Amino acid sequence: MRFVTKTIHAWLDYPVALALVALPFMLGLGSSNPLALTISPVVGLAAFALTVFTDHHLGVVRVLPYRLHLAVDLAVGVLFLILPFALGFEGLDAAYYWLNGAAVVTVIGLSKPESALVSA
Repeated sequence: MRFVTKTIHAWLDYPVALALVALPFMLGLGSSNPLALTISPVVGLAAFALTVFTDHHLGVVRVLPYRLHLAVDLAVGVLFLILPFALGFEGLDAAYYWLNGAAVVTVIGLSKPESALVSA
């Protein structure tokens, strides 16, 4: 049931990166810890840069292997799942990071074998 292709993933990258930058401000994150407002936009800018440099059809300067891109995405997903516990995020702050982390880990898990970290 793996259906997320390299092409689908590439089309998701830019809007997700922009959402990681904008949504914390739109949602008013940071009530339980100011870092809840800061971390996501920084990660969003890094994700945008990662996408620009990834070797897929929407990459601009295709120097980074797609597998590296997936590994970084997975690490960010896991980090987002851990941050609420590690930094004491509560309420919307915690929910935002848990939902984003779960979404990223799910997308990586649903990636087709030819575009996954390890072929099945």
